[in-house]
Amino acid sequence: MNEMKGKFAAFVGLDWADKKHDVCVQEGNFEQRKCHVIEHKPEAIEQWLAELHKKVKGNIAVVLELNKGPIVYALQKYPFVTVYPIHGLTLARYREAMFPSGAKDDPSDAELALDMMLNYPKKVIPLKPSSAETRTLNHLVEQRRTLIDDKRRQANRLINALKQYYPQPLEWFSHRDSQLFCDFLIKWPSLQQVKRARASTIEKFFKSYGGNAVSKTAKRIDAISEALPLTEDEAVIIPHQMLVVALCKQLLTQIENIRIYDKAINELFNNMPDAELFKSLPGTGPCLAPRLLAALGEDRSRFNSALEIQNYAGLSPVTERSGEMCWVHWRWQCASFVRQSFIEWAAKSVHQSYWAGLYYANQKAKGKTHQKAVRALAYKWVRIVYKCWKTKTPYDESRYLKVLKEKNSPLLAA
Repeated sequence: MNEMKGKFAAFVGLDWADKKHDVCVQEGNFEQRKCHVIEHKPEAIEQWLAELHKKVKGNIAVVLELNKGPIVYALQKYPFVTVYPIHGLTLARYREAMFPSGAKDDPSDAELALDMMLNYPKKVIPLKPSSAETRTLNHLVEQRRTLIDDKRRQANRLINALKQYYPQPLEWFSHRDSQLFCDFLIKWPSLQQVKRARASTIEKFFKSYGGNAVSKTAKRIDAISEALPLTEDEAVIIPHQMLVVALCKQLLTQIENIRIYDKAINELFNNMPDAELFKSLPGTGPCLAPRLLAALGEDRSRFNSALEIQNYAGLSPVTERSGEMCWVHWRWQCASFVRQSFIEWAAKSVHQSYWAGLYYANQKAKGKTHQKAVRALAYKWVRIVYKCWKTKTPYDESRYLKVLKEKNSPLLAA
C-alpha cells in the first residue's frame, strides 16, 4: 500500500460498460473516495483525466477487469496513467467474500477493484504494452481467426442448403469453402442447369483454375452425366438455389477478405526480428507462426519460465485438493486464443516433427483421445519454444533429437 502510494498521486477503480463507466477515485494523500460516472466518449474521458491529473499533479493508477478493449486503449494514450488489469473471475470471487448476500452494482464493483489494488498490490500487475508491431499483429491474427470461423459457419449453411435439392457437388468437391466451389455453384446452381452445359464448357471452366481442378475434370464430367436429381419439385429447387447463390457470393467476399488479412499479416510478420525463430518450428506455416509470435511477443522479461507460459495459455491442468479428495480439471483463467494457437500447432507438428509424431503415438497407445494427446504435446512443446524464444535461437530438430538420444529418452527407445 505505502509502495503504491509512493508511485501514484491517485488511484482509480473503474467498472466499464458499453456506454458509460463507473469510477471510484481515491487521492494518494486522502482516504476519502469519490464515485461518479463518465460517458464512454473520447471527449468525456479526456476531460475527466485532464481534470484529475491537474488536481493531483502526478501519476494515476487505474484498475479494471480488462486487459484490452476500447477503454483500455483510451487510457493507454496518457503517459501519466498506468493500467492494472484484474481477471473478472478474481473480482467476482472477491465480491462474494465481501458481500455474501450476492449484492452487486457497478459503483461497488469499481470500489472493490480499487480495494483489491490497494490491499493486495502484489496480486495486480501493471499492463505493459508490447511494441506497436506486436500489438498490430495480435489484432490481425485474432480478427483473421474470427473471419475463418465466420467462413466455416457460412460453408456449413451452404452445405445444408445443397443437401435439400442438389447434393452431388458435395461429392464432386472436397473443399466446400473454396473459390472454385463457389464459382461452380454460381454458374450452375442446380443439377438441371449443369446437365444442360456442354462438356467442353465445363472442361474450359475447370481448366481456367489449373492444378487439381484440371486433373479431376474428366471424372467430374462423367459424374455430372450420370447424376440423378434428388427432387424435381421447383418449389424446393428455386428458393434453395437462390440461397446457394447468395451464400456463395458472401463466401467469395469472405475469402477475399481473408486473403487481404493474410497479406497484411505476412508483410508485418516477415519484417519482425523473431520471424525466423517461429518459422523454424515444425508445422507452424504462414498462419500459425504469426499467431505464436503474437502470443509470446518480443519482451523476454514477460515470462520467466516455461510454466508461466503454460499457465498463461491454459495448457497446464489445475489440481484441487480438499481432505482426502483430489481432482484435476481444465484451466479456466487463461488466454483462450493463445491456447487454441498452441493446440492447433501441436496437431500440425505431429506430421512435421519426428519426435512429436512418436510422442503423439505414445499418448494414443496409452488410451488418450486425440484432443488429450494433442494438449499433452502442446504442453511439452512450450518448454522447447520457451528455451528457443528466451535465447533467440531458431528450433533445430536434429539438435533436439541428439539431446534426446544423449539422455536415453524412452521416446526414442522404440
